Amino acid sequence: MTNPKIPLGNGGPDVFPIALGCMSMGAGSWYGAREDAEGIATIHAALDHGLNVIDTGDFYGMGKNELLIGQALRGRRDRAILSVKYGALRGPDGAFLGFDARPAATKSALAHSLTRLGVDHIDIYRPARLDPAVPIEDTVGAIADLVKAGYVRHIGLSEVGADTIRRAAKVHPICDVQLEYSLISRSPEATILPTLAELGIAMTAYGVLSRGLLTGSKLAGATDGRAHMPRFAGANGEKNQALAAALARTAEARGVTPAQLAIAWVRARGAAQRVAIVPTIGARTPRQLADAVAALEVSLSPSEVAALEAAVPAAEVAGTRYPAPLMATLDSER
Repeated sequence: MTNPKIPLGNGGPDVFPIALGCMSMGAGSWYGAREDAEGIATIHAALDHGLNVIDTGDFYGMGKNELLIGQALRGRRDRAILSVKYGALRGPDGAFLGFDARPAATKSALAHSLTRLGVDHIDIYRPARLDPAVPIEDTVGAIADLVKAGYVRHIGLSEVGADTIRRAAKVHPICDVQLEYSLISRSPEATILPTLAELGIAMTAYGVLSRGLLTGSKLAGATDGRAHMPRFAGANGEKNQALAAALARTAEARGVTPAQLAIAWVRARGAAQRVAIVPTIGARTPRQLADAVAALEVSLSPSEVAALEAAVPAAEVAGTRYPAPLMATLDSER
């Protein structure tokens, strides 16, 4: 199987058509504690498959995730494109305390990420959210200083709207924007995707499997962060099982897995809207990773895309993708 790399936006690095998201790995996993060895094995498997974008956040596990990735990349750094988010503030009890993307905080956060990862530069650096107290021009300008100094190669954004993207791109080229995008999370289509197409900016799409909702994944207990997500909780979770069942039936008829079909849909939508979309898959095991990579062999015609959207209608999903207080912080949803 040959999967040529694609440019991540105008002037961005050449990347494998699927990225590996690492939030689900290690002791600080959002989905419940995992063994570090499992995460390291998955990262190694990704590199062996040709995946090169390894995505993390300095607040994942309050730094533990970066330490795990640093360990996994020893002797393999030249095969990886490190994408790092920053800015979320955490308390000693793990609570989220807000967001800080001031220029000084930006440069301080990068210094600590370089140390934990054990590298001399980050390939793509991005604020995880828009800091409402800091103009995006100031935040991007600070990262641009780090690009000039050689500590960062490219600048990305995450969960921001069309106006913010335009303002940021006037300060420094933006290679990609991270956004949640899936069969049942389609809000970027209204204004953000057209803006990305116009400016030649790529999307790294996370939540492609809707945190496992679309594949029928079960909660891992009280430590599973999804237990507090509206789409998994109570009656919403029960109602949304029908969407997972519909996707499973459609995938079975096609002879592929639900995950493969969900990934293929995202890639097809990107092609239709003239935006390079790289699905970021939160595989926790080499087996899950192999299933995701096999999705690259699945192609969907426009009629097949329409049939899939009719079978799994976004309008039928119960609950928002985050709790109301977090939804209110998303510039991408304004």
